[in-house]
Amino acid sequence: MTQTTLALPTTAREFQLAARPTDVPTADHFALVARPIPQLAEGQILVRNTWMSVDPYMRGRMDDRPSYISPFQLGEALEGSAVGEVIASAAPGLPVGVPVTHFAGWRDYSVVDAATATPIDIALAAPQHYLGALGTTGLTAYAALTDVARVEPGDTVFVSAAAGAVGSVAGQIAKALGAARVIGSAGGAAKTALLLDEFGFDAALDYRKGDLAGQLTAAAPEGIDVYLDSVGGEHLRVAVEAMRRKGRIALVGAISGYNGADGEAGPDLYRAATMELSLRGMLVNSYFPIFGEYIATAAAWLADGTVRTKETVYDGLEQAPAAFLGVLSGANTGKMLVRLQ
Repeated sequence: MTQTTLALPTTAREFQLAARPTDVPTADHFALVARPIPQLAEGQILVRNTWMSVDPYMRGRMDDRPSYISPFQLGEALEGSAVGEVIASAAPGLPVGVPVTHFAGWRDYSVVDAATATPIDIALAAPQHYLGALGTTGLTAYAALTDVARVEPGDTVFVSAAAGAVGSVAGQIAKALGAARVIGSAGGAAKTALLLDEFGFDAALDYRKGDLAGQLTAAAPEGIDVYLDSVGGEHLRVAVEAMRRKGRIALVGAISGYNGADGEAGPDLYRAATMELSLRGMLVNSYFPIFGEYIATAAAWLADGTVRTKETVYDGLEQAPAAFLGVLSGANTGKMLVRLQ
């Protein structure tokens, strides 16, 4: 038996992939389409989406090539993390009215298998936090600094893309884990000021000014112990040069090359070997088993001010492509979100 609210919608709007980009995506690569909402099968729910996330990794899914996650298909709905409210249910465990997070974003209403949706506690934190500090971006920062490139008390930590969703949380987590000095890299005076004034970084580098190596040397003259890399290219090369012996690097992303740009000179692997450095990649889905543990820890950090967040919000489903293009160009401060309803 299906439980419903009154006056259910009969159609849903969704963004589909209209064409595959060869370099920087544009609005022409997206198509907004209205489709009928199918009748729920047993075990499914209908969710009215209220928030959705756009993230840099989605750029890779626009290309038709093998990766750790399947590419978006032409003429099919895009997907990503979203938060919403159950408005119809054929799943006894998720009745109408329950707020949930799921992976069928890029649309205003989603039919979701209940097994793939997770109830959230909006008394614990605002719904949108489950897409940011309490979502996969926050979990990425936490796993990177507690396992992949473990922060030890007294460490000097360097974070790239530090004003973004992962980086802004990572710098604060590093402090909570006992780092003695946390250095962030961002683009422009406004973002570097935010790192110092809002997120508690000890030093902020403006990569747009050039001489990133010189800036990092000035900020950490004795070198760094941990580097969280979301950029690749020059940032990774400079970080390897600055690492102390047995330093640890978490390879989280490489946004500098996401749009097919020519690769910059890579890191000095001979130096990495002779300095006994650890460069380790990570996929956040490998850490889903600790998601509940992380949310409990991070919610407490949010409540007591240990972790502070910023959001860049676009209003309306129609603005989702613009928000996505914005995050690729670094237009966001903190988490990039789309508020749907």
